[in-house]
Amino acid sequence: MPDAPVTLTPPSPSAAAAPRAGQRLAWLDALRGFAALCVVFDHLGVYAMPHLRGDIYRFLDPGTYGVFVFFLVSGYIVPASLERKGSVRGFWVSRAFRLYPLYAVALVAMVLLWWFNIGTISGTNYQGKTSLITHALMLSSVLGAHNAINVIWTLTYEMAFYLLLTALFLTGTHRRSSRWALLFAAAAVGLGGLLPMFAISRSFLGTRLVPEIADLFILAGIALAVTRFRVPRTIGAILAAGTVLVLVMFNGDWVPPYEALTILALMFTGTMLYRAERGDYPWNRAVPAAVTVLALATAAGLWHGWIWGAPYRWQWTTSVLGAGLTFAIGMACRKKQVPRVLAWLGVVSFSVYLIHPVLLQFYKKIPFTHGSHPFPLQALMAATFLAVLLACSWLSYRWVEKPMQRHGRTVSRWLDTWFGPDQVPGAKAAALEPAPALEVIVPPEREAIHAQEPVPGSVGR
Repeated sequence: MPDAPVTLTPPSPSAAAAPRAGQRLAWLDALRGFAALCVVFDHLGVYAMPHLRGDIYRFLDPGTYGVFVFFLVSGYIVPASLERKGSVRGFWVSRAFRLYPLYAVALVAMVLLWWFNIGTISGTNYQGKTSLITHALMLSSVLGAHNAINVIWTLTYEMAFYLLLTALFLTGTHRRSSRWALLFAAAAVGLGGLLPMFAISRSFLGTRLVPEIADLFILAGIALAVTRFRVPRTIGAILAAGTVLVLVMFNGDWVPPYEALTILALMFTGTMLYRAERGDYPWNRAVPAAVTVLALATAAGLWHGWIWGAPYRWQWTTSVLGAGLTFAIGMACRKKQVPRVLAWLGVVSFSVYLIHPVLLQFYKKIPFTHGSHPFPLQALMAATFLAVLLACSWLSYRWVEKPMQRHGRTVSRWLDTWFGPDQVPGAKAAALEPAPALEVIVPPEREAIHAQEPVPGSVGR
């Protein structure tokens, strides 16, 4: 049974019993903020709390665990945004104004630190035009051998998911998210260890030409996909999605193919669980499918990790299963009131994710942070860093993210006025009911924004 989208018909009894939108978004925010803090600990712990980090690493990779929690959250909420709008153009305008402003600020900050010898750029050296092209569409992990900021590798798979989702939506196959989840999970097991990494860039095309061709195909595909004409937009969406899928499978250089395919499987699993929660897909099928995906993802890491010589196969297992369990606990608590501080952490999680690598460059330059320190002092240093990070994240949300989100909605309305709405004929609006007045769950100034647009809040290594 395909998991169908939600219609605008009066809610069924099961739908009426569903939690209110604000509550649902709050529990997702709590998971997103928690995942971001796991990654901050992973990176900060190298310098501030190395012994504690090492002890935890014996059992769990906190960065990978946080990544997987986030991708489940993203897969749950992002398709809801597209289906509710019913507008591919509106979806991509909202994504652009949601992601790119802070992304650009963080990249410029990191490049300036590198330029003045305060920090280093992750991976390799600056490569002029090629580096700019590889970062232009947030696809540096599958277009080049480096990321200017280490954590932005996750945005590559975010963008891949958006492109795949657009193609599935325009071809009417987005309702089968359970099948896509199982397909990518099976591919992670069957193909993940056999696919070569960075193969296309090592071909006759080379590392300079591949980004130029790929960006051209993807940009052209998106440009066609946001038009109002059925055939061109479908062709454009398939062109862009096909290009990025080939890159993910044959040109990834940051994570091995089995991990890339696992990420896509987890995201579509999140979508499947969203449909089950909405009452459009039976739980007695969704739960076994989710368990199967997690089992296949675990097997992919164990099997292909052995092929690739990965030393942390146990940590992979605990990260995959732990992320699934964490998301299940979050769903079980979705009707409960979420403390304001946890919801707020989710609101600023994207800023936490992008800003903490920048602040770490300053942290490493402080002489006092070097050397061995007693654990209480290590904890104090980590707490001080976290306090500064959260303050900077709130400021970046207040002055960068939030204003640009408003501008995005304005641009979307302007485009609808001048070019007409581009809703797909026959598409059903899905997703979240209009949020009622929130109590103490989500900050009031967040309500109008967050009830409509999911925040990526990506986390990474």
